[in-house]
Amino acid sequence: MTTFIQDALALLLGYLLGSIPFGLLLTRWAGAPDLRTIGSGNIGATNVLRTGRKDLAAATLLLDALKGTVAVMIGRWLAPEDGELIAAIAAFLGHILPVWLNFRGGKGVATYLGVLFGLHWPTGLIFCLVWLAVAAIWRYSSLSALVASLAAPAALLGLGKGGPALVIGVMTVILWRKHRENIARLVAGSESRIGQKG
Repeated sequence: MTTFIQDALALLLGYLLGSIPFGLLLTRWAGAPDLRTIGSGNIGATNVLRTGRKDLAAATLLLDALKGTVAVMIGRWLAPEDGELIAAIAAFLGHILPVWLNFRGGKGVATYLGVLFGLHWPTGLIFCLVWLAVAAIWRYSSLSALVASLAAPAALLGLGKGGPALVIGVMTVILWRKHRENIARLVAGSESRIGQKG
């Protein structure tokens, strides 16, 4: 295969993997309400939690992360030079812009984390540690994700991982844009805290 075909396959397979709406599928199979009609309308684990099914939320979180990791691994195998980076951003975009759901997906935090572990697992751990630290102090899930997403590309850059740092940096900008409503609520002091009802 030529490099172009390898890269194209990494892009396509990464996007298709990322676009699998696990939250929507799991809740539908369990007989829970359609995620798009409750809460934020997103298909991620946070909205699954609003159905009252912690088990389904945990499964969604795990599967949404795994699809990012698996996409990176497949991309690395298909195109050793830069396939992992192409598949990484493709999987992330697949989750937040799934073609099957009229390009209305989740906010991408779990898939972002899965991609991080696929590209450089120590940075994935750094993300988790920062998330936990911010959550422990301020108890805002969205704030934790936003701060951790800033730490990730900075850590990659500091560790000499220029390519991954660039890709994760772009993903961070997109992640922040997807969280603009959360940011507005954080500024206004109306964002829900972890464990808070409603």
